[in-house]
Amino acid sequence: MHAWLCENPIGPEALKWTELPTPQPKAGEVRVAVRAASLNFPDLLIVQNKYQMKPPLPFVPGSEFSGVVEAVGEGVGHLQPGMAVASFGGLGGFGTQVCVNAALAMPLPPGFAFDDAAAFLCTYGTTHHALIDRGQLKAGETVLVLGAAGGVGTAAIQIAKAAGAIVIAAASTDEKCALCKQLGADATINYAQGDLREQIKAATAGKGPDIVYDPVGSDLAEPVFRSIGWRGRYLVIGFAGGSIPALPLNLTLLKGASIVGVFWGDFARREPKNNAGALAELAAWYGQGKIKPVIERKLAMQDLPRAFELMAARQVRGKLVLTVD
Repeated sequence: MHAWLCENPIGPEALKWTELPTPQPKAGEVRVAVRAASLNFPDLLIVQNKYQMKPPLPFVPGSEFSGVVEAVGEGVGHLQPGMAVASFGGLGGFGTQVCVNAALAMPLPPGFAFDDAAAFLCTYGTTHHALIDRGQLKAGETVLVLGAAGGVGTAAIQIAKAAGAIVIAAASTDEKCALCKQLGADATINYAQGDLREQIKAATAGKGPDIVYDPVGSDLAEPVFRSIGWRGRYLVIGFAGGSIPALPLNLTLLKGASIVGVFWGDFARREPKNNAGALAELAAWYGQGKIKPVIERKLAMQDLPRAFELMAARQVRGKLVLTVD
């Protein structure tokens, strides 16, 4: 097998496309022949030694992938060789084969494309957990999505619309805003232009959004939180903007609002039955055509360095997917 090996986590430039022994699945594991893998922002952070999880060296990055089961380890009964699966396993996806805990491999229903499956679990799992579980979204409520043209942002537009919400999509360019409108956003805000608070006020008729979905953080957080509606829920998804904001807590009192943390990975580990139910609903929505990953570009697995360049430059709308021939 071949994989991108990280021996020194100083950045993507240090990764090496390396021939490695084909791994054998241990008890409770399956070996998957990777067909496609997608990039998530933590994949960049982990090879820069900036992520909260710091795996022992060397390691193969790549948290999300899809493919075909090649071999199963002892004790695995629900998966068999030849089955199509998707997985969000933390490491190993940027290669031709990977062994993963069988509990993290989701069997794919017929008709679920490998490219879509590789871009599905993390962004849609995170977003369903955020909006439906943590945010308790109700039909008719207004959701403001920040970073709306990115991977989780495009998922948030689709899931919020599937749940019957009014969606305001905020992004950094007019081109990204146009994509959000194509995905079903009811209104858009270019937060690189004009006064953000005034734009939110105008888009919500002065009421403010019921839910804010924020994967960006940075200096957007405070003006957006000051604009949230009464009893609003501010969902903290991540900090793609680069800095972790500090919010004045008196704002929660004045707005009767909540700051809600969203950590899908730990939710999936701690509450596997609830997570399985959420993924089943998402798979059904995919089959009904209500949701579909936005894949801006597909590259060969060997082009991972170029994919990282595009991600670091914030040039990606939706997801980047790497394919294995």
